[in-house]
Amino acid sequence: MNSFQAEIEITAPRDWVWWAWTHSERITKWFAPQANLEPRLGGAFELFFTPGNHDQMGTKGCIITLWEPQERLGFTWKGPDDFASVMNHEKALTYVLVTLSEKEEGTHVLVEHFGWGETEEWEKAKAWHQMAWPQVLSSLKKELESGKGELCCAP
Repeated sequence: MNSFQAEIEITAPRDWVWWAWTHSERITKWFAPQANLEPRLGGAFELFFTPGNHDQMGTKGCIITLWEPQERLGFTWKGPDDFASVMNHEKALTYVLVTLSEKEEGTHVLVEHFGWGETEEWEKAKAWHQMAWPQVLSSLKKELESGKGELCCAP
């Protein structure tokens, strides 16, 4: 399957990292300014990158597809509006898997992003995400280690 990975080491306990990924009030500190997360299998995984506008630049309608507390979180994904025509409709959603591993100094976070198509437009969308995920993880690290996360990918 066409996929890529991004990873980072964070000096924070695994339960803190899990909480940061799975609760609306935490994910808005480092990923998107507004969120609707329902922390359970089948629950919402909606991030909104333009405050007050839930119909553009967000993951409206995305859901949690894998729920293994403290270890793995999977969810459907929509890309930025620039790629909406290729990847943001029900039959073309991509999937993200976040795996957390305990390390001596904290937590290893691995993000795998699956489901990319083969067209030129898909390649552009994939390249954008390959650039964005390391920024997202860097913001998570900053937030958990210093309390100074920066919202990723804000317009």
